[in-house]
Amino acid sequence: MLVAMSGGVDSSVAAALLRDEGHDVVGATLKLWGGASDSGCCSVSDVDDARRVAQVLGIDHHVFNYTEEFDRHVVTPFVEGYAAGLNPNPCIECNRHIKFDLLFERAERLGFDAVATGHHAQLASTPDGPRLVRGADPEKDQSYVLGYLTARQLDMLLLPIGHLTKAAVRGHAERVGLRTWDKPDSQDVCFIEASKGREAFLRSRMPLTTAELVDVRSGVVIGTTDAAELMTVGQRKGVLPDRHGEKRFVTKVDLGARRITVGRLEDLLTSTIDLDASTLTFARAPLTSGARGWFQCSAHGAPLAGVLEESDDGWRIVLDEPARPVAAGQSVVFYAFDEPTMVDGAAIVR
Repeated sequence: MLVAMSGGVDSSVAAALLRDEGHDVVGATLKLWGGASDSGCCSVSDVDDARRVAQVLGIDHHVFNYTEEFDRHVVTPFVEGYAAGLNPNPCIECNRHIKFDLLFERAERLGFDAVATGHHAQLASTPDGPRLVRGADPEKDQSYVLGYLTARQLDMLLLPIGHLTKAAVRGHAERVGLRTWDKPDSQDVCFIEASKGREAFLRSRMPLTTAELVDVRSGVVIGTTDAAELMTVGQRKGVLPDRHGEKRFVTKVDLGARRITVGRLEDLLTSTIDLDASTLTFARAPLTSGARGWFQCSAHGAPLAGVLEESDDGWRIVLDEPARPVAAGQSVVFYAFDEPTMVDGAAIVR
């Protein structure tokens, strides 16, 4: 079987566990970003870490170059998304298009019967086939970023560390003698230098424009921003408080009018989330209109209860209680209402 080895401790232990179970294991590391980077994953040092772990484990190791595909499917849509007023999630797009679509296709062509990764998520056996469920460590659960996996991919997937806590993973790596046992987790977008940040990256690839900040209640202009494309619905940083010191948040971004509407928390709350129907993915059988579920809108946010409904112009989620809106371009992952750890599907917010 093929093990995707990022050079981190999780995928290192995934490979070690499968080897110890007697599987014929081959490691593969993806070379994705060819530009400058001082953060994230998939750097030259990560490739070297994966290679040296494979040597310790006594398994073959390969490097697959997907730099062109990564730029086409992840980096370019990231920039175009911000130019259109969206707030894309590049890590989810990388999983959707590169780490699972392209890697799984290559694994099948090479004759592998399964692909394993070091994600903190689990697979549950059901009468309809394997289903994705949350990892055992709630602080490290990564089922959110895997919400777009299809039934075919789930049939071919192994998640060897999903039943372990992060501490247990590190402990096993140390006992086995893997150099990655105390390696810090990747926290940042791999193609954005942490020392420069998102704004510098986007300015190097697109113009950022000014816009007025307008109070949603009075219509009065209260300030300006010199990077309207970086303003996100729900954002508080960079928004002036009112004269009484009350916090204000971005409630709407209109790049065409160069207008950012801001308001108080109660002006921000919403009961619906509109979805891009073309991105709807279901783990097994498609959900029907009226299906209740838990809807998670960020990697570690609290899930929201609601109903998935078909509307005149697509699909939407009607929440049981008002909540902060989700920025267009972000992902929502659906969890079964009666099995709140089990993933039903996912979609991108419109």
